[in-house]
Amino acid sequence: MAANSTLLPADPGANYRAHKDEIDAAVHRVLNGGSYILGEQVAAFEEEFAAYVGVRHAVGVASGTDALYLALRACGIGRGDAVATVSHTAVATIAAIELAGATPILVDIDRTSFTIDPVCLERAIESCSGSVHTAAPPRLKAIIPVHLYGHPADMDAIMPLARRFGLRVIEDCAQSHGASIGAQRTGAWGHLAAFSFYPTKNLGGLGDGGAVVTDDPDLDQQLRLLRQYGWRERYVSHLPGLNSRLDELQAAILRVKLRYLDGENARRQGIANIYTSALGGTRIVCPTVRPGMSHVYHQYVVRNPHRDQLRTFLQTQGIATLIHYAVPVHLQPAYEGRVVVPDEGLVVTQQICREILSLPMHPAIHDEQVQHVTAAMVDWARRHEAGS
Repeated sequence: MAANSTLLPADPGANYRAHKDEIDAAVHRVLNGGSYILGEQVAAFEEEFAAYVGVRHAVGVASGTDALYLALRACGIGRGDAVATVSHTAVATIAAIELAGATPILVDIDRTSFTIDPVCLERAIESCSGSVHTAAPPRLKAIIPVHLYGHPADMDAIMPLARRFGLRVIEDCAQSHGASIGAQRTGAWGHLAAFSFYPTKNLGGLGDGGAVVTDDPDLDQQLRLLRQYGWRERYVSHLPGLNSRLDELQAAILRVKLRYLDGENARRQGIANIYTSALGGTRIVCPTVRPGMSHVYHQYVVRNPHRDQLRTFLQTQGIATLIHYAVPVHLQPAYEGRVVVPDEGLVVTQQICREILSLPMHPAIHDEQVQHVTAAMVDWARRHEAGS
């Protein structure tokens, strides 16, 4: 690495520069075309992205948060209803549930994948059905499994639970563009799925953006009404909607980037392999991938009980890191006491949040930079273990 340079955890500017000529040309076509809202670029992107995910419909919206909110609204979920999800997630997952007027029911996570634990989920569903507590619980209507850091949630276990209890499944795919379980991509498992195109995502725009995907034509039509004031014809609202539209510029940019997504995911996987191989002999816990699943490493997240010491040391070596997410949502000031937490608490969630650290991960990182990170981490691990 160059002297006095810091390796950043993410670098969306590098991804723009990698495709600059194509993106600039796409932007100029939109600017010169004179159509800037819900035009041909959005329609084309929706068709291409739906085909990529493996579903029939995609609806472009203004953000990933809006995508989750509109998916909930399309399912008729609102005040008096409850939605089961996790506390170890971006706060947008919980914010969307509350925006819809529903109550978040928080479930603990699996210790290795950091995604929703199906055993804990079943316990939460039974609790809400009244089979455990006699007091009238919120009316559970849906599950939002979060495919966190690029690793899929256990949809093979979640979907049978949803069918058994008559629940809707809305996948939170904000960090899993291109991930898969077997031959089926995330986003093609639930009744709907929400994607974010925030600039740091595996498929990111140059501003905010999102999409909801589904195989259900009725849900698709409901989403198209909801994203634009409930209009079937202009200025006539047939249901209460809002303004949440993916604009033409972002759609044009995303169409360019979509062509490179699989290759860039492969590069992320290559970086992850270097990290995992180099750190295998240390007490730093590396990500593991469940059999039959494809991890696309939106983040490469390690664990260590002395995380803060490791992070400080890496900073001295010119390596910036992040913590996704240091405070679980149920302990954040805005949500503490407002969400439903099981009587036994969220033990795994809270332990994980004390130990996790996100290393630099984006397709533009060079092998030499990855090796600089691993050398620094191995050096810290040896010093720390020698002193323990």
